[in-house]
Amino acid sequence: MKKVKYQGNEQLSLFPEHKIGEIPRTELQKPMKIFTKDDLINELRKIRELGWIPNARQGNVGGVGNTLEDLLGIQENNLPIPNAAEWELKCQRAESSSLTTLFHMEPSPRALKFVPKMLLPKYGWKHKLAGGQYPSDEMSFRQTIHGLERSDRGFKVEIDQDNRKVLISFDSSKVDSRHTDWLEIVKNRVGLGELNPQPYWGFDDLHHKAGTKLLNCFYVQADVMKQLGKEFFRYNRILILQGFSFDNFLTALLEGNILVDFDARTGHNHGTKFRLRQNARPKLYSAISEVV
Repeated sequence: MKKVKYQGNEQLSLFPEHKIGEIPRTELQKPMKIFTKDDLINELRKIRELGWIPNARQGNVGGVGNTLEDLLGIQENNLPIPNAAEWELKCQRAESSSLTTLFHMEPSPRALKFVPKMLLPKYGWKHKLAGGQYPSDEMSFRQTIHGLERSDRGFKVEIDQDNRKVLISFDSSKVDSRHTDWLEIVKNRVGLGELNPQPYWGFDDLHHKAGTKLLNCFYVQADVMKQLGKEFFRYNRILILQGFSFDNFLTALLEGNILVDFDARTGHNHGTKFRLRQNARPKLYSAISEVV
């Protein structure tokens, strides 16, 4: 992974200097702009120089990104940069490791409908709302797992480089003692061996799916503070992330920075998600440039 400093061109003058909380609302409602990459870098530099900026969406956890988009005069995460590969703007609160969903993708063999037809009926447990909001026989299979260690129910992500697969594994010896009754039920249903067959994602399919979601991006981190009940952001670090690396993606699965999230109950499968710890996003790219 290459990390370099981005020098760029001269800065543009965007906003006059303001004290905390004094950015005019008109500055936060600019019409959509078209940028070159250097234009955008210069505007982000200027926003960084503004210091503390009031949250334009007070009470909204996504306000850190919304406020930056307002200042730039853009919508959503898509950047209007003509004649360039597709780019996104990603923004997060500094020190945050909260999870964000990258994409949904059911495991193979998909014809088996693995989650609702195997994992849920064979390895599921009674839903906490069974007999209340849901029928008395409602079952649940909710697990958020990765490759660093096994979950308390014995599940883990494994990488099979020889067969080019990301696999889900089960080890009954690693199940926490709190789940002894559940483990006995699993034993009676299907036995305590490895999943057979094991759900998996082929490297090629996973690479294509992840590559279409993890575009080149401007990644901005912001400090956060509260003053008199209001929230303020200081956009203090700007990274340019380029070249999604599938090898880095696999490493992130093994290190627990990308997690596989199963969320199914008898009445509905909410889908299998790949989720990312926000502060780990730069690790998924082959080239990182920091704007100075």
